[in-house]
Amino acid sequence: MVAQLEIARLGHRGDAIADTPEGPVYVPLALPGERVEVEREGDRGRLLAVLEPSAERVEPVCRHVGLCGGCSFQHWQSEPYRQWKRALVVEALAREGLEPPVAALVAAHGEGRRRATFHARGTGGSAPKGQDVLAVGFAGRRSHAVVAIDACPILAPSLAGALPAAWAVAQALAPVAKPLDIQVTATETGLDMDVRGSGPLKPARVAMLARLAGEHRLARLTRHGELVLQREPPVLTMGRARVALPPGSFLQATAEGEAVLAQAVLSAVTVAKAKHVADLFCGVGTFALRLAEIARVGAFESHAGAVEALAKAVRGTSGLKPVAAETRDLFRRPLLPMELKAFDAVVFDPPRQGAEAQARQLAASKVPLVIGVSCDPATFARDARLLVDGGYRLESVTPVDQFLYSTHVELVGVFRR
Repeated sequence: MVAQLEIARLGHRGDAIADTPEGPVYVPLALPGERVEVEREGDRGRLLAVLEPSAERVEPVCRHVGLCGGCSFQHWQSEPYRQWKRALVVEALAREGLEPPVAALVAAHGEGRRRATFHARGTGGSAPKGQDVLAVGFAGRRSHAVVAIDACPILAPSLAGALPAAWAVAQALAPVAKPLDIQVTATETGLDMDVRGSGPLKPARVAMLARLAGEHRLARLTRHGELVLQREPPVLTMGRARVALPPGSFLQATAEGEAVLAQAVLSAVTVAKAKHVADLFCGVGTFALRLAEIARVGAFESHAGAVEALAKAVRGTSGLKPVAAETRDLFRRPLLPMELKAFDAVVFDPPRQGAEAQARQLAASKVPLVIGVSCDPATFARDARLLVDGGYRLESVTPVDQFLYSTHVELVGVFRR
């Protein structure tokens, strides 16, 4: 059904909302104050035309807007977008009864995303026998269909060769019986690619992948984490250390985002003059390796490969204070108050689901300084409530925007006793 709607506001997931007698209708890519024409199906509306545009509407920077599901706000002016994103953090905290000082949103897109996961799907189109018509790109908006792309303006220049390499690898694996996920990370020694979803491969197909990896000058190509070809180890510098990344490593999305978050953590630790710091959910050492320049560090992470990479980086770097790296599942075995007594500061940077079990133990501890880093304001607010109920004061919160044009926002919160 085609309908004309007046947009009243934005929801926290980024969709514009029109209030109707039947209830709210959610319209992606519209803005408050606009009158729009939509194809309506239940409480969803697909934008057909903007009849009366907002003064805040701008021209998107990418031709795939409206099809690709990766960006939500290329059509919105910077300042109202930034205010809305900061408000996501304020509102999440308020729902938990918390009203700390919240700084202005810090822009951390920098040169762009240094890692991306492309999807490859067979389209079912006609092709010569034994071949497959492919789409390689990103998932469509609210869809499993893949929007084929040959360029993406939010990717860093260091990922320039990622899409051609992903297309070549996907074509080499055709016909694609199952969806492929192709994760590419830009490193200082070249692109690091991990392919998932291909299933077991015959030796001839592995040899073809190795040849393509060489042609596209990939630093490394792995399949489900298993090595296909490595020209040289994929390496990134963190602080003064150089880290050889394990396959499929988690990294902050942008180099600028990593730098902003790390500086916020270091500043809080420096002001507190902490001498022994725990880095929980430490990954490959984003914070631990920088913290080790000023304090002893205990680093804890469930991924054994990440812990090994961190330990190796420490051994290869002179001038760092001692770092004790341990493989530990902090969801099942959080550090207990007796263990936390050894530290005068704790940093925790959990996955999107937060760190509820660990937050409960921190709340029962006497650690004078806790710094929370999060990619989800709602789970951060839940964990912050536990810390505050345990006697901590949430001194400040800084929102960080490294996922430009998206609904995602990161933050750093500083807690003190």
